[in-house]
Amino acid sequence: QINLSVIRQYVDYLVSEQNVKNVFVNGTTGEGLSLSTQERKQLAEEWVCQGKDKLDHVIIHVGALSLPESQELARHAAAIGASGIAVIAPFFFKSTNKDELIAFLQKVASEAPAVPFYYYHIPPLTGVKIRVEELLDGIKERIPTFQGVKFSDRDLLDLAQCINKNEREQFAFLYGVDEQLLSALAIGANGAVGSTYNYLGRKTNLMLQAFVKPDLALAQKYQFLTGEFLNFVIKLGFGVAQTKAVMTFVSGIPMGPPRLPLVDASEDFIVKAKAKLDSIVWPDGD
Repeated sequence: QINLSVIRQYVDYLVSEQNVKNVFVNGTTGEGLSLSTQERKQLAEEWVCQGKDKLDHVIIHVGALSLPESQELARHAAAIGASGIAVIAPFFFKSTNKDELIAFLQKVASEAPAVPFYYYHIPPLTGVKIRVEELLDGIKERIPTFQGVKFSDRDLLDLAQCINKNEREQFAFLYGVDEQLLSALAIGANGAVGSTYNYLGRKTNLMLQAFVKPDLALAQKYQFLTGEFLNFVIKLGFGVAQTKAVMTFVSGIPMGPPRLPLVDASEDFIVKAKAKLDSIVWPDGD
């Protein structure tokens, strides 16, 4: 079941401990697509409510397999004052070309005509491999609220072409493969959305500062150490359930188990992951 009571504590933890002031709600890590419409609305409301005056942006993922459901969630997000909405490509009956996908996205975006709209690109999970470079061509005419992309794919050539071709549009390209963030920053990504920032947000912010400075050697150290941890846990089997377990032992906030068909992280995983994270010596001495 969803547990709304921890969200206030969660917001305070992100802001004060991780220096994270933007959240992406009901996405992959939040198991948005495993929740009912009512549950998704309740979570969206609680994040917007608890984030008021504390968070800069609360983007709500409103994608669904059903167009009317996605539209309903978009209207709701607009009504509660979300700072943006995002939509994943439908992944059972799939769009086979960019026009079909844009038609779906446009129908959702038009239900929240004053809310910035993001496309959530995650082909490893959706199986929809339409290149974002192609999708962006003329998208602003079809979706006037279009603001950018949550780009959760390893195809850095596609991302680079997007950034190169859309410089004038000033779209946001929020990168979603945490272990490759520095590579994406180097080719022009201007933000990130990822699960590790729940518990490594402060380290990632230090990496971003080093990159901007620029102190590439320091930025690399942070990226390599994040990668060292992720490489270790991926070999143990790392997914949403395991992310919840890591966040629980780092933050002390009970993130609870996942919903079936996902199953809870094993005690063996928790012991090994905690030992690994504790063993890492970060450049800031922590």
